[in-house]
Parts: sequence; structure tokens; C-alpha cells
Amino acid sequence: MSDGTATTTTDLDVRLEKHRVELTGYCYRMLGSSFEAEDAVQDTMVRAWRSYDKFEGRSSLRSWLYRIATNVCLDMLTAGNKRARPMDLTESTPLAQAALAPRPDHTWLEPVPDSRVLPTTDDPAEAAVAKESVRLAFMAALQQLPPKQRAVLILREVLAWKASEVAELLGTSVASVNSALQRARATLAEQKQPGAEAAVADPLDEEQQRLLDRYVTAFEGYDMTALTALLHEDAIMTMPPFDLWLTGAGDITGFMTTLGAPCAGSRLVPVQVNGLPGFAQYKPDPEAGGFTPWAVQVLEISGGRITGFHCFLDTKRWFPLFGLPLHLEAEADEVQKGL
Repeated sequence: MSDGTATTTTDLDVRLEKHRVELTGYCYRMLGSSFEAEDAVQDTMVRAWRSYDKFEGRSSLRSWLYRIATNVCLDMLTAGNKRARPMDLTESTPLAQAALAPRPDHTWLEPVPDSRVLPTTDDPAEAAVAKESVRLAFMAALQQLPPKQRAVLILREVLAWKASEVAELLGTSVASVNSALQRARATLAEQKQPGAEAAVADPLDEEQQRLLDRYVTAFEGYDMTALTALLHEDAIMTMPPFDLWLTGAGDITGFMTTLGAPCAGSRLVPVQVNGLPGFAQYKPDPEAGGFTPWAVQVLEISGGRITGFHCFLDTKRWFPLFGLPLHLEAEADEVQKGL
């Protein structure tokens, strides 16, 4: 390979990489899976690299990449798979009937680190729209749309593309794009997605930060009285891969002191997940000492209370994705207490 070709190849790699985060965000919204989104983007990059000599520059490189990514996602969605949250699949279960029944990984809407899907921007309004568009409730609503309507809604409403640009990308007419957008909006308007009312400032305002501080103190102390004071009366708790979900502070804290009792003494590490505040939960490791990964928690907040408490338990998948260690050492004062 000549030096010139090597330089061109390197330049193309750099140009493609500049779009990785926003493309991952787009594919995540389309697919509902953080891992499938990364696979889709990698496939997009490979296809673009291989066919770049056919790219004639009639559109921008960004538009061309979105066209490839859209086709990749639509191909992946042809099987009709759509990801869900527990409350999309079953009725709420009273604590007295609670049973932990897992479902396969491909069933669930997956969490994603903000850094993987939200490009940095100096525009606060643009940042707010981007965060709102990856929140769990909106993601669950997107999953109810047919794939092409989903693509149209994301491109038009989230990414602010013009109807003519979307029509060119999809190889269809402006009228068809407008019709698809209208149908998608109507479908979303008919839905009442739990968590849709979550209102989180960016950055967190003082009241929200105090609420989270109190939550950490209550959870790490396993103080159910303090935790009850922070939960909305209709708060929802979910625990994928289990399809169980609970409603109300009484059932949530009741679960935590019965089936969830081994979580007492846990430690919480803040994470930014799906445009919402969250925590990596490590519970005590009685065998190795210190703390072992247990869940990525995603919190929904509204009206000064926690309305959603979502725990994703497949830690062997989630913790590496968030760049989190798979073990926490006990702090010195804790070791002393144990002596």
C-alpha cells in the first residue's frame, strides 16, 4: 500500500469515527439494545469503509452513514422483535405473590451509558432533547412503532431532519414521510408509558440532588422508613431479566426486606444512564469480602419523589459496558467494624 493510500485510509477512519456516538444513539433508539446498537454501528462503519469508493458526495458523509445505519437497523428489525419493560408484558404483582421468573435477554429494553449515545454539545436545548429521547419511557414508546415509522419519528423529531432529507434517506416521498410521522405521533399520544412524567433537570437542580443524596443514604443504610419517604405512592420497581414489577412504596420496601434482603449493606456508585440519574449497586460479597456487582439502577424522578426504580441485574454485561470494576474493596473503617 502506498503512503498516499495509507493516509487516505487513516483520514477516512478518523472521519467515520467522528460520527460513532451519534450513530450509536440513533441505532439504540431504533433497536432498544445497547449491544445490538454497537453491533449495528460497527456493521455500518464496515459497509461505509468498503463502499466508500462508490460514495459520490451527492449527500454529506453524515447523511450517507445514517442511510447505511437505517438499512442495517431495518434489516435487524425484520424479525419483528421489539424490546419491552416488565410493565409492557405483565400486570403488576402484589408482594405476596412475587416470584422471580426470568425471560431471555432479547426480551428486554436495555440501559445504556449516556457517554455511548449522547454526543457532546454546547446547546443546552439540544442536549435536553437528546437526553429525553433515550429515557426509558420514551424508548419503550418507540418500541411500539413499526420500524419505518420509528425511523421517521427519530429522524424528524429527535434529530430535526427535514422531511425532504428523510424522504431521500428512505427512498420515498415527502408525503409518505409526513404520513408516517403523523401515524407515529398518534400512536405515541395513545400510550401512557410509566415514567413518561419523569422530570429531571440537566444538570440536576438542588432539590433533585438532595433527593438523590437522601436516597443513597437510605439505600446504603437499608433504612426502609427513610426510603419510603422518598418514594412516590405509585412508584414502580422493575428488575430485568425478571418480569416481576411492583407498585407502591409498601410492596417495594417489603420486597427489599424479604427476597431482596441480601442487598442490605450495599454500596452505590453514581452513573449517567439513559439521560437519567443512576447508580451501580454493589452488594456485600460474603465469600471474597468487599462488594460484588449486583445491579445498574435507573431512577425516575417527578414532583420531588422517586417514581421509577429500575434495576438491571445482568451485571456481567452491564458493568463492563459502563466501565465499572467487577469488585469493590471494603473501606478501612468497614474492615475494622468486621474485626
